[in-house]
Amino acid sequence: MNRRDFSSALLVSGAAASLLAATGARAEGIAPVEGRDYTKLEPPQPTSSPGKIEVLEFFSYGCPHCNAFEPMLEAWAHRLPADAVFKRVPVPFLFNADNFAHAYYALETMGLVDKMQMKIFAAVHVDRLHLDKPEDFAAVVAKNGGDAAKFLAAFKSFSVATSVSRSKKMTADYKIDGVPTLSIQGRFVTSPEKANGEPQALGVADALIQRSRKG
Repeated sequence: MNRRDFSSALLVSGAAASLLAATGARAEGIAPVEGRDYTKLEPPQPTSSPGKIEVLEFFSYGCPHCNAFEPMLEAWAHRLPADAVFKRVPVPFLFNADNFAHAYYALETMGLVDKMQMKIFAAVHVDRLHLDKPEDFAAVVAKNGGDAAKFLAAFKSFSVATSVSRSKKMTADYKIDGVPTLSIQGRFVTSPEKANGEPQALGVADALIQRSRKG
């Protein structure tokens, strides 16, 4: 384990501890408050996960707050109940947005999001790489065990371009003006900023998942 991997492990461990504290507080009956901890989406938005409670994270690889949130969010997403599904939506604002969105959906196409998500964040926020071209992303993917040629093909594909266009529409429809932001079942929106902290936001999301389950 190298220094970066060791640091990542510490981050995930610390994130898990904070997450348990926040979700424990929600389990004790501390209900989130509309207008303070979350807002209702008006109008509600359709979801694309039939039979599941859909949780979306609107994010950007260029956002330092998204980068800081990622270890805790990743640990939380892996512990979601079976009737919930987690998806990410790259936003079309902040710097390099189009390249970041294409890169994310290329990784999704290849089934590499779990493996590469924190690697891309590290390339931007730790290594300070500009990633101005598809080939720059491909080099990061290859460095971390992925296939650069397959990544480039996906990056430039029609299906990825379609996903990027859809993400732009979703960002507008959900009225997203800052990241990271979480949406639950197309009905509720929360964020670390709204909930006054990262673990608090995930605790709010847990409560909103329960509320969505009850209809």
